[in-house]
Amino acid sequence: MTGNATVLICAISGIGLLAIVLLATAIRIVPEYQRLVVFRLGRSIGGKGPGLIFLIPVIDSARRVDLREQVREIPHQTSITKDNAAISVDFIWYYKVLDAEASVIQVGNFESAAEGMATTTLRAVIGGIPLDDVLSERDHINNLLRTRLDEVTERWGVKVTNVEIREIIPPREIQDSMNRQMAAERERRAQVTQSTGEKEASINIADGKKQAAILEAEGQRQSAILRAQGYAEALEQIFKAAQGIDQKTMTLQYFDTLKELGQGASTKYIFPMEFTSMLDSFLKGREGR
Repeated sequence: MTGNATVLICAISGIGLLAIVLLATAIRIVPEYQRLVVFRLGRSIGGKGPGLIFLIPVIDSARRVDLREQVREIPHQTSITKDNAAISVDFIWYYKVLDAEASVIQVGNFESAAEGMATTTLRAVIGGIPLDDVLSERDHINNLLRTRLDEVTERWGVKVTNVEIREIIPPREIQDSMNRQMAAERERRAQVTQSTGEKEASINIADGKKQAAILEAEGQRQSAILRAQGYAEALEQIFKAAQGIDQKTMTLQYFDTLKELGQGASTKYIFPMEFTSMLDSFLKGREGR
């Protein structure tokens, strides 16, 4: 009896443990950013979630799919440009699963398939563009890569949101040529800047001299005008003063002048103004004869 009870307890324990295991596998908690693609007896019954999902043990199986935007890196790939230049390019691309069921059913290994497609697409795009355009038109290449990748991944339920080329490494000889070209361009810009500065300086100096000459001429003109005005005012004052002097005052001034002349040590001959008047009348009389 004891042996039968032990066997029964073991059986019940085994059944309970199995029930717990089955229950644990039947209950799934799916977060907001994931979906659970459920297969029942091998047939897809669609995506489930988010929240608490119940699966039928043994009959149902499930695959988790992340709906968040993902980023993947494509390492350096050697590509040949349209003008036969070998360059090394690496880029990163961003994608997001829009249809969880299609991403599981339509492709076996999405990550591997997408990486291979990105590599072949990169070579195809670079092969149709000359080297100069590859180096100068990254945005255009990014758009081409994104468009072509999206055309392929669309049937997998995946949207390629962005592609960014990180580095383009041209051949060594082309790098040397580009460095020489950039050095020559910088030298040309320096010379243009220097010549422009010298030209502007010369113009400023000439303009300064011109302005100085104009100001000097204007100053001289104003000075001459002021001097002329001063002379005119002085003559006007003298004329006014002369009009106010009477004959007696002029006679006194005349005597004072004769007195000063007489005080000198040298021999002097003084002829009064009346004598010169008489002499002038005498000379005019003789001319009349």
